[in-house]
Amino acid sequence: MTAVRELDGSEAGGQFVRTALTLSVLENEPVRIEHIRGNRPNPGLAHQHLAVLETMAELCDAEVSGAELGAETVVFDPALEATAGATGWNGQDRGQLPGGEYAVDIGTAGSMTLLFDTLLPLASVLDSQLSVTVTGGTDVKWSPPLDYFRHVKLPLLRRVGLTAACDVDRRGFYPDGDGRATLHLAPSSLESIDLVERGPLEDARLYSVESASLADRDVAHRQAEGALERLALEDRGLECSERREATATSPSPGSAIVLRLDHGTGIAGFSALGERGTPAERVGEDAADAANRFLEATDEPASPVDRQLADQLLVFLALEGGQLRVPAVTDHVATSCALLEAFGAAVAVDDTPSETALVTVESTVDA
Repeated sequence: MTAVRELDGSEAGGQFVRTALTLSVLENEPVRIEHIRGNRPNPGLAHQHLAVLETMAELCDAEVSGAELGAETVVFDPALEATAGATGWNGQDRGQLPGGEYAVDIGTAGSMTLLFDTLLPLASVLDSQLSVTVTGGTDVKWSPPLDYFRHVKLPLLRRVGLTAACDVDRRGFYPDGDGRATLHLAPSSLESIDLVERGPLEDARLYSVESASLADRDVAHRQAEGALERLALEDRGLECSERREATATSPSPGSAIVLRLDHGTGIAGFSALGERGTPAERVGEDAADAANRFLEATDEPASPVDRQLADQLLVFLALEGGQLRVPAVTDHVATSCALLEAFGAAVAVDDTPSETALVTVESTVDA
């Protein structure tokens, strides 16, 4: 094993672990992560974080210690076969990741979209197609709903060269989870990201889903109606170009709605989950309220992406360099930038003259 990069997660959550593992594979560099989820009430690896660690280890045939529930220290060494002439930020030999077909069971309603987020950047080092079928939560709290992943994030990443698709077999709402979806990744040559200006609003799309147990209450339709009434697209001279209302098989009752806004080169997404006691119309209104706040923000220049995308795009920004204007330097953005720098990426953050900030990463990786 080469020198291990030491990382401290005492002031971070699960995303720190996921991003660190992704960067470890991309840079083919072993890491030791200590004080995992140190600022959470229950520190250490939970089911969903352990599932990510085990999945990454299986994909790479990595050497791992600490792969157990509650572990607060993990050592992960991808030890990939080096690709001739391909070096990372520090001159470390980058590896090549074999593809294949894998199955992962999170074991709870833990978010599968967060696991998928961890895998997406690996397309840049794949040598053949990779398919990962995950059983777990598709639409759960504290993570993007599955339709956000499918209809907001993936379309934007395809614009910069990512070849990826996601098939859904069944939904898994909280608390039972047990949804199932498959992520397909192909070897991808990514382009630099240039998302600096928002541009005018050009299109809006809506995706509303209900479990079959809620179909007799027209939950998906009522969510959509509440969202569109609050969004008032006609006042902006637009119509919703795509409106999908779906009823899905799921072991748990639940619902979700996602709004997608297209403007220039940017895409932004806004979502809400149904909750017991909350009228379906209100769920749609919550998503629309978030979209309206984004559209009516007075910050100039304005960000072309929403807060979730802003954070999730930073790894891709580091791969080939570029610029990304984020809505704000959130704790997640700050932590991700610091983690990229810890791996040797040249990151600059300019947060003047408004609350938005321009994140720039120099391209120093040889493809």
